[in-house]
Amino acid sequence: MNPEAAKKIADAVLYEGYMLYPYRPSAIKNRQRWSFGILYPPAYAEVCSGTERCGMHSECLLESAGADSATLRLQLRFLHLLSRQVGRSPEGKLEDCSRDGVRFEPVPSLLVEGRRIESWDEGVERSVQFELSAETPGQFEFRFPDSSETEWLRDHSGRLAGMVSRTQKEVTGTVSVSPQKIGDGLLKLTVDITNTTAIEPDHGCERGFDRGDRDSALLCSLLSAHTILTVNGGEFVSLLDPPEALRNEVSKCSNIGNFPVLVGVQPERDMLLCSPIILYDYPQIAPESAGDFCDATEMDEMLTLRVMTLTDEEKDEMHSADDRFRNLLQCTEESARQQLARTHGTIRSLRPVSDKCE
Repeated sequence: MNPEAAKKIADAVLYEGYMLYPYRPSAIKNRQRWSFGILYPPAYAEVCSGTERCGMHSECLLESAGADSATLRLQLRFLHLLSRQVGRSPEGKLEDCSRDGVRFEPVPSLLVEGRRIESWDEGVERSVQFELSAETPGQFEFRFPDSSETEWLRDHSGRLAGMVSRTQKEVTGTVSVSPQKIGDGLLKLTVDITNTTAIEPDHGCERGFDRGDRDSALLCSLLSAHTILTVNGGEFVSLLDPPEALRNEVSKCSNIGNFPVLVGVQPERDMLLCSPIILYDYPQIAPESAGDFCDATEMDEMLTLRVMTLTDEEKDEMHSADDRFRNLLQCTEESARQQLARTHGTIRSLRPVSDKCE
């Protein structure tokens, strides 16, 4: 078992599509993110119509030495949106902080004393973990509460120039594990992840959602949702390259919204990643990759070159978005040439001359 290697892959899945070139919060594609593994609240209109999902269904095979000998640990990971909205005081009407009833105009960004503050939806990592016997059914509930806070922004004289509100909506869900014995020492595991978050009646099935409604639903969604299954006392069966004797049983496994692959060090089979992105067994992070671009599968070399061409204004906007943007920009600027030298022309494998096509 190599949990660190598995975590690197899981983190890449978690943040895939989190931020896209040109890395400006004002860019349209960065205002319409979260394209992978979204589990919406069940009352969202697109879920009711069948266009989107509120659940993720996984099926896999587990070879166990005997009854009650295998212990299963399941970890659900996802991003929980934190909405950051910047407000500006009416022009020419700066108020003292002690005054109540100040009205703020929502704006995409605000510059206060040389500091740019962006309105932005930031993903907060969430994780829940459960452990049970591989042959014992289980259902678990989880909940992350709502929260809100306000930060007042003042100019050099101490007068109120604006505000930043940070809001998180409550999300709730269930994790269900159902084992089925299908042969001697062979189990079929079914894992269902369901978003059970309730949303206001006017956000329900009786009417369609415009873009603003989708944004509201995303605040109550599980983003980039995926699970990591770890077993002690057993081994998972590859769904991509199963033993000949198990191909028929593997063909009966149904996976909706994800696909389980083996992770870790080959040929170990004690860890499975149920990923919303199509992967192969034993995926690896390229050792030449110096930064966590996670830019919808685009190449590091190309993205490094693109970051180098950003204007100072674009870099300023990127820097003010969140920590992941800032770290990516800093990493790229500090070692761009070294990154390009490492990633350009890398040879992954060689084969004997005799294997070449005639």
